[in-house]
Amino acid sequence: MVNRTQFYIDGAWVDPVVRKSHPVVNPATEEAMYDIALGSKTDVDNAVVAARRAFETFSQTSREDRVALLERIIAVYKTRMKDIAAAVSDEMGAPLPFAEKFQAGSGLTHISSTLKVLKTYHFEESIGSAMVVREPIGVIGMITPWNWPMNQIACKVAPAIAAGCTMILKPSEFTPSSVLILAEIFHEAGVPKGVFNLINGLGPEVGAAMSEHPGIDMISFTGSTRAGIDVAQRAAPTVKRISQELGGKSPNVILEDADLTKAVTSGVRQVFSNSGQSCNAPTRMIVPLSKMREVGEIAKGVAEKTKAGDPRAADTDIGPVVSSIQWNKIQGLIKKAIDEGAALVAGGVGLPEGINKGFYVRPTVFADVTNDMTIAREEVFGPVLVIIGYKDEAEAVRIANDTPYGLAGYVWAGTVDRARSVGRQLRAGSVNLNGVPNEWAAPFGGYKQSGNGREWGKFGLEEYLEVKSIAGFSAA
Repeated sequence: MVNRTQFYIDGAWVDPVVRKSHPVVNPATEEAMYDIALGSKTDVDNAVVAARRAFETFSQTSREDRVALLERIIAVYKTRMKDIAAAVSDEMGAPLPFAEKFQAGSGLTHISSTLKVLKTYHFEESIGSAMVVREPIGVIGMITPWNWPMNQIACKVAPAIAAGCTMILKPSEFTPSSVLILAEIFHEAGVPKGVFNLINGLGPEVGAAMSEHPGIDMISFTGSTRAGIDVAQRAAPTVKRISQELGGKSPNVILEDADLTKAVTSGVRQVFSNSGQSCNAPTRMIVPLSKMREVGEIAKGVAEKTKAGDPRAADTDIGPVVSSIQWNKIQGLIKKAIDEGAALVAGGVGLPEGINKGFYVRPTVFADVTNDMTIAREEVFGPVLVIIGYKDEAEAVRIANDTPYGLAGYVWAGTVDRARSVGRQLRAGSVNLNGVPNEWAAPFGGYKQSGNGREWGKFGLEEYLEVKSIAGFSAA
């Protein structure tokens, strides 16, 4: 039974200092399922004390100790995959098979990837007479979103453990249960007390207290650019390190010699996946003006075959978005796109046909969009694609880079060489060529207002390390 009324601090389940709760709503039914406890600044203070005390010893553990710990975590995690998937499906609406394979599966993959990195990572390097040592930075405050709960948490928690750091995690109040299960996994795996601490709470309360806390050495934040700015401002007086993965409005450049059907179909499906709730979704499809009509027809066909429905139904392609707040925001952006003159190819405002409750969004495609329209500038975070036309390759690149964001970019071309050429010109932290997915060991993060840190693989591990130079270490 998942413990939703307590927090996990210093290796034990503890009551909140102040009794306060928040309902968790099933987005498919709009019904409250249960309440979770909400934390306060005092709960954060208690967790910081536990984490700082634990850091004194955990930071001194050997590589072998931490390898063994991650191996135990992986073994227990595998036994709880279905539990995690069910929790994610119920709380943020992902179809159950998707939740198990991709939502729960991504967490396992990140922990396993970190384990592989840890086994061979060089924490020490000789430079002349100096020894350059990479040491754990200290106590990490982690603030994570609801759209990919296990993915975003595992790619922070696993490398922090590998580095020898201790941590305090505030997950989203919309998706608390999968993270509570993770705390149970860590407890069963024997994570030393105080190394991992979990407090559920709201951003303006727990998140703010963590950002401002002088006892926290670093904040790792994933979420909206607006919230990321607030975290950075609150953290500035304590000069703590900030690592952020923020919003996106990623371009998908389809060149005239690409396989149009394959490129468009893949791009539309990727936008609709997870109900559009992925920060790196290729939501701006940039295509030759001469092929706008053909692209629109292909995209319309994909949209009309994408079934929104019950996350537990076998024939469901996408579930609801996470909340009424998100649903209303998306509806407003769809309506504004129509008002601004974008051509509605598929979908539109309102619930999908045959659905009368739940936060479901119609899979929506707009054509003849210009890059100055609101729908092309703002992150929708729903199953909404815009198609923008270009005259030549130079204009395609200009449109792709004409955004305050820079998280991801996508290129489709008839040859890999041409795709590489355009890919190098995109101002984004990760670029995918001709449908090849991300490499789990390669860095993930953004340019510009999409953030300033890198996660995944050795790059994620290095986010949690300080660099010390000891001159004279090798002197005779």
